[in-house]
Amino acid sequence: MLIGISPLISPELLSVLHRMGHGDEIVLADAHFPGETYGKRVLRADGLKIHDLLDAILPLFVLDSYVESPLIMMAAVSGDQLDSTVESSYRQAIDKHWPNTPPIQCIDRFDFYDRAKQAFAILMTGETVKYGNIILKKGVTPIIG
Repeated sequence: MLIGISPLISPELLSVLHRMGHGDEIVLADAHFPGETYGKRVLRADGLKIHDLLDAILPLFVLDSYVESPLIMMAAVSGDQLDSTVESSYRQAIDKHWPNTPPIQCIDRFDFYDRAKQAFAILMTGETVKYGNIILKKGVTPIIG
């Protein structure tokens, strides 16, 4: 374990977050997401909820400030309904670390899958809520010291 890094961050996840460049994306996928089908680099975080992972990742991860929204979720398929508590719980973790982040953008299911194919990595989680997936776009990490 390391000081200042959540124990929810595995060594593999820490490595991926470090190797991502600005503009790269990571999908935090719910347990139902076909990550192995779409991902070129798939990591596991079984049993962990996305809200908790956001709270662990975002102190280490700058969101892209040069795009309309660095946060993307899947819109409900016609006939389905989104659970508003999902986005609000994610937003709580996001606002805790990056309070000026624009609203989460929702895109069509198949557009989301296409975006996942291009992502730097997909993190499969234990999240079981419907439409629980979220994409984070990494920004430019400020130079310190």
